[in-house]
Amino acid sequence: MNLVEWLQRIMVGFGAAWVMMLMLGLSVISVAIILERAWFFWSLRDDLDVLAKELRTSLDDSIETAKKRMDASPSAEAAVVSAGLAMAHRGAAAAEEAMAGALALQRMKLERRLAYLGTLGNNAPFIGLFGTVIGVIGAFAALGEAGKTPIGQAASAALAPQAVMSNIAEALVATAVGLVVAIPAVAANNYFQRLIKSTLANTEALTRILLAHLKSEPLAAGVAPTPVVKATPVKASAAKGNKKAEAAAELDEEAS
Repeated sequence: MNLVEWLQRIMVGFGAAWVMMLMLGLSVISVAIILERAWFFWSLRDDLDVLAKELRTSLDDSIETAKKRMDASPSAEAAVVSAGLAMAHRGAAAAEEAMAGALALQRMKLERRLAYLGTLGNNAPFIGLFGTVIGVIGAFAALGEAGKTPIGQAASAALAPQAVMSNIAEALVATAVGLVVAIPAVAANNYFQRLIKSTLANTEALTRILLAHLKSEPLAAGVAPTPVVKATPVKASAAKGNKKAEAAAELDEEAS
């Protein structure tokens, strides 16, 4: 028995049913992740327009007031701004670095488990296609075995199409299951990725409001930059002329 026949017997022996069971198990995990991520994003919802206006108003009051307002918001955008407010006393540069670090942490939380949905959505049709190939192999194997049976030609001709159709139907079911699993995973992953992009854009807007306030604090406090006055150099010839004029005046006083 060569390698091809050995693999054929294994595939025909197991059939495509195990592929469909695998796909159903993966689909259960996919649905669980979709529900968990939907609840997570729902828990972060907030009115960002109102939040931005209240951030400007509270910053005009004090940093502590702004921090209390951001801590009261459940959104990821507010968590990033809170990190900047905590470092606001060290200057705009320190606050910007703190918000960059907080944004990286929030991005990891937002993208958690989405790699599974993307991978499943891209590969589920191929897994279903693998089950389809196994079913087609089984169909041709049944067709070949039907011709070898020591019964009449009429009975053999009747049994062969029945076995072939049964295996092809099983193969098509595997393909359908792969598509049913892949489509929701791809749709959910695309929707969540869009929410992440929107969250990051809103975070950028709020951080710019805070940085603009921190960088304008010296002007708001009435501290204007000190103008630099450049001293005009005195030419050496003019200095010598002044000394001669003073000596001539002293001689005239003595003569008088």
